[in-house]
Amino acid sequence: MPNDVTELLIRLSEGNENAVNEIFPLIYKELKLLAGSYLKNERVNHTLQPTALVHEAYLRLIDHTRMNWQNRAHFVGMAATIMRQILIDHARRHRARKRGGAEENLQLDESIVIVSDEKSVDLLALDEALKELAKFDEFKSRLVELRYFGGLSVEETATVLGVSEITVKRHWRLAKAFLAETIQV
Repeated sequence: MPNDVTELLIRLSEGNENAVNEIFPLIYKELKLLAGSYLKNERVNHTLQPTALVHEAYLRLIDHTRMNWQNRAHFVGMAATIMRQILIDHARRHRARKRGGAEENLQLDESIVIVSDEKSVDLLALDEALKELAKFDEFKSRLVELRYFGGLSVEETATVLGVSEITVKRHWRLAKAFLAETIQV
């Protein structure tokens, strides 16, 4: 399957807009699991469902047909980035409507925990911290986006970013420390 996706991504990069329609069914299950993991720790009455999140991300991915796709991990990372933006936009709209209503929280899972697996992080606070990190270290910000929001492994992240796995691990530790300090969960 990864080779099929990579071949389709090459066709997509070359301008074949129909390739995205062929790619989507191949990775739909993976994207739905990713969306489900984002939403499982949201408030109980959250109005956005995993299927809707995946479909919204798909609609936005169609606009990226001229992207120079590298591989499946790169595509999934981009889908995760788009899902992150959808969730942030949704949280902002919800907060604006409620004017101080319930916080939009995401649970940081054990493999990517910033401080403690018992604490949750306000999605908007995490987004602000990532923007702050990007001001002085775009690489670490992108790395967090791929690892946390994209759910990519160290190996996949290294491939997408074009660096070694050791570099990813080193920057990952530093980025988590920065976020822990910034968010103070």
